[in-house]
Amino acid sequence: MDHEDSWRTSMERALELAVRGPAPDPNPRVGCVLVDDHGLIVGQGWHHGAGTPHAEIEALRSLSRPAAGLTAVVTLEPCNHTGRTGPCARALIEAGIARVVIGQTDPNPVAAGGAAALEEAGIQVIRGLLEDQAVALNEDWLFAVRHGRPKVVWKYAATLDGRSAAADGTSRWITSPQARVQVHRERARCAAVMVGTGTALADDPRLTVRGVDVPRQPLRVVVGLRELPVGAQLRSEEAPTVLLREHDPAAVLAELDRRGIRRVWLEGGPTLAGAFWRAGLVDEVVAHLAPALLGDGAPALIGAGVSTLGEAHRLVIDEVSMIGPDICVRARPDCEHEPRSRPGSPPRPGSRPRPGFPHRPVRPHLDPQCGAQRRPDHE
Repeated sequence: MDHEDSWRTSMERALELAVRGPAPDPNPRVGCVLVDDHGLIVGQGWHHGAGTPHAEIEALRSLSRPAAGLTAVVTLEPCNHTGRTGPCARALIEAGIARVVIGQTDPNPVAAGGAAALEEAGIQVIRGLLEDQAVALNEDWLFAVRHGRPKVVWKYAATLDGRSAAADGTSRWITSPQARVQVHRERARCAAVMVGTGTALADDPRLTVRGVDVPRQPLRVVVGLRELPVGAQLRSEEAPTVLLREHDPAAVLAELDRRGIRRVWLEGGPTLAGAFWRAGLVDEVVAHLAPALLGDGAPALIGAGVSTLGEAHRLVIDEVSMIGPDICVRARPDCEHEPRSRPGSPPRPGSRPRPGFPHRPVRPHLDPQCGAQRRPDHE
């Protein structure tokens, strides 16, 4: 086995390790393996979440021999700054690592520069091995770093004629039990679940993840000026809750970014969703459409800033699937066709070529678990 084949096999193992880290975390998921001259993995580690040792440090600690002369294969460029932990680039230099193979270069200006520091110390650095896989591992984190805010995923459920509740206000349940199972899988991927005060007061939701193992419950975010009742389920201790007394979606996302939130699950209601669409701050759509018609009742979306057909928010459909009897649609804003008169959605994350290995453009990573829930399933 030549060096490149050995590094590729080692990077595949590092990617497997990285997946063990928590997805809804302020930090990216990273895996690292240490390889000797014969291509044998002699050390490995992964990042367990913010405040814990980074993958490179875990790998060094796992060794039963000196690190001098080994090759470090790591999914993300070693950091070059001191935060809760020290710089990984310095740790690799001091350990005597001879070569570092990187999957993705770090786009975070605060932590970047590790590769340059390694090269300045005389260590060979190879960039871009299995870069697409490394990028797909941390798409939400990457989006947040590049855009300075969390990714917003709007979930809604409606009948085929677009109603999220009947004329008398009844709404449980529009979609199927299978959809209610999927919602918890989707919530588990998010660091925050967000609703407006109207939905919080009308539905008294719990907004927790149930039936799925999670390291911690997502932050429950309630947006609006009205106070929650003392006995509201959102005041329970089963998950943290923050009330943001704001009507400005950009200000809401700025606060969540400050808290290290990378992915937000926007559950509603229709007025809050409309405000985010009006501000150009919806990045993904997950819609559950039930095979039912109501004719009257609350719509799924209100006040999205559209007064004529030419101002419609156009979408690109990424996936259509069946979940039980319901249709699940995953889509994203079609930024190329957003009207110039309305603020457009932020540019989608891209990537630039990395020296060392052939570059392939980053494509949207479609999660096969197309799950969502509906306004009536706020619980």
